[in-house]
Amino acid sequence: MSSQPRNTTRGVVFIHSTPAALCPHITWALESILGTRVSLDWTAQPAGHSLMRAEFSWVGEPGTGAKLASSLRGWDNLRYEVTEDPSPGLDGSRWQHTPALGIHHSWISASGDTVINEDRLREVMTLARGAGEAIEDMLHELLGSDWDAELEAFRHAGEGAPVRWLHKVS
Repeated sequence: MSSQPRNTTRGVVFIHSTPAALCPHITWALESILGTRVSLDWTAQPAGHSLMRAEFSWVGEPGTGAKLASSLRGWDNLRYEVTEDPSPGLDGSRWQHTPALGIHHSWISASGDTVINEDRLREVMTLARGAGEAIEDMLHELLGSDWDAELEAFRHAGEGAPVRWLHKVS
């Protein structure tokens, strides 16, 4: 009996900012999804007083990114992004979360660009009824522009931070 090769993908979890008290809880949440011990290198987040940041890369089955993003959703004062690279037959994804805006999901192409699917573009055209400003507002929402704007200062504050690769154990 031969076993079928499993489809895997990879991604990155960026914890842009969190209060120090949440650090062990975030670690435990990620460990429960990945099924392995997680050791994050927490560093001070220069963009916010008393905030911490960490990031790591992961390898797992498709859908792991959504599980990781969901495990962190709804926690107070937590800013994060989770990416999942495209895999055979599946688009890539990015989830962004801020305390003020909640969570945003977008599909990502192999080159890292945000992709807006045809059905979503048709909905924008129908709802906007030709009003240029409405089209622009709806496209910005689909692209996650408000999330990008809020997270930008926290992204730059993390440049040069260490990245650790983690693999999901099955």
